Amino acid sequence: MMLPPSTLSDEEFRLLRQLFHSEIGLHLSSSKKSLVSGRLVKRLGMLGLPSFKDYYNLLMAPEQDEERQQAIDLITTNETYFFREHKHFDFLRQQILPSADRSHTLKIWSAASSTGEEAYSVAMLLEATRAHLPWAVFGSDISSRVLAAARRGLYPMARGEKIPKDYLKRFCLKGLGQYEGQFLVQQELRKKVEFRQLNLMGLPSSLGLFDVVFLRNVIIYFDLPTKARVVRAVAEHLRPGGWLFVGHSESLHGMDSGLELVMPSIYRKRAP
Repeated sequence: MMLPPSTLSDEEFRLLRQLFHSEIGLHLSSSKKSLVSGRLVKRLGMLGLPSFKDYYNLLMAPEQDEERQQAIDLITTNETYFFREHKHFDFLRQQILPSADRSHTLKIWSAASSTGEEAYSVAMLLEATRAHLPWAVFGSDISSRVLAAARRGLYPMARGEKIPKDYLKRFCLKGLGQYEGQFLVQQELRKKVEFRQLNLMGLPSSLGLFDVVFLRNVIIYFDLPTKARVVRAVAEHLRPGGWLFVGHSESLHGMDSGLELVMPSIYRKRAP
């Protein structure tokens, strides 16, 4: 009979913390030790590994790309809901969209899209206000697990409590039978949102430029050097005059990012 995995030691936590920082820039304070243990311990049991050191050794093996992704999926936090921080969507609708260039495709990037609520919120707003003008919404995340959920577009009703009633009626289908208590984003809207796995620590140059980027509630998990690195990398994919939204509890203060503060949590890229 396989014994349950041992408890996470300080040394094992240090090794795992170092691994996650090098892979995705995630900063795990000492207070997160129990969280790391809780999220990984079942995986150790499934693999029949007796200790977290054995699991770390497995993750470090060059051929274990899939297992490293599995660990990243387990450790990253992905709590969100539709139209989170509604003032950002008000600003997008009232300040950005009316003055946006109508001759080119408006491109908006949800840079830590999690299970897709943010990207679909933006898509609903654009379809409701800019249906006859070209637009594109792109969502990315480090976790393949949440991206699979995003592409499916099926959510508990509680996640949609902030969706405007007319949007809910127009863009969502209420679940029945085995899907009672859930809703599905309509297929026509889902087709207009592209999701792709990306690591913010290594963005490809082929990503292109965006008019608006939502980078909300993600840099709070990085240490200061990593925050600066990620923000600079994301800013390189903003058009001159483009907009960046961060979480209300986040700030770019002290970072040389080429972005100017317009109002708390909203920045704009300086023109050359």
